[in-house]
Amino acid sequence: MIGHASEKEGFYFLKAKSDELRQHGLDTSGAYQYFVLRAQKIALSHGYEIINWEETFNDFGSKLSRKTVVHNWLGGGVAEKVVAAGLRCIVSNQDKWYLDHLDAPWEGFYMNEPLTNITNHQQQKLILGGEVCMWGEHIDASDIEQTIWPRAAAAAERLWSAYDNLAKDPSQVFGRLAHFRCLLNQRGVAAAPLVGPGRVAPEEPGSCYKQ
Repeated sequence: MIGHASEKEGFYFLKAKSDELRQHGLDTSGAYQYFVLRAQKIALSHGYEIINWEETFNDFGSKLSRKTVVHNWLGGGVAEKVVAAGLRCIVSNQDKWYLDHLDAPWEGFYMNEPLTNITNHQQQKLILGGEVCMWGEHIDASDIEQTIWPRAAAAAERLWSAYDNLAKDPSQVFGRLAHFRCLLNQRGVAAAPLVGPGRVAPEEPGSCYKQ
C-alpha cells in the first residue's frame, strides 16, 4: 500500500508540474533550458565560473552565456564546434578518456588530441585542457589504482607536452610508460600492466618493464 500510495503521489506531482509548465508556455525541454540559463545568471552574479555539460551546448548553445565553459564528454567532434562558437572547452570524450571504460587501452588515451581539427590559433586558446574521468561503476578499494594507472599517465603526457614533442606512434612511448608503471609499483601503487585493454592482469611472470 505504501508503494502504491507513493506511485499515485508521484503521478499527481508530475501532472501538477506538467500543468504548471504549460501555464508558462514551456515543455520539459523549454523548462530545462530556462533552468540552465537562470542558474548561469545566478552563478555569474556571484562571480563564479560556469561549466556546463555539452548537452546544453548541443541543445541551445547560442543562448548560453559567452562566459560558459563547455565540458565535452559524449564523444569527438564537439570541441571544434564549441570553440568555433567562441566558447571555452574542456575535453573529456568518454570513448577515449573515461577510465571506467575498461575496454579503452592506454594507446587511445595517449593519442587522443584535444586540438583535433582546430587549426585556428585563437580557437586553440579556447581549449582549456582535458580531464580523465574515474567513475565508480566498476571500482572499489580493491582495484581503483589498477584502473587509474598507468592509463591516466598516458593522457597526462598528451596534455602536458608540447604538441611537436609528442610521439606520433604510441609504440614509441611503451618503454617510458612501462618504466613509470614499474616505478609506481615500487612505490606501492598497484598500477596495471600496459599489455591489454584497461585494467588487466600480467600475461605471465616476468619483468614489469615488459608488461
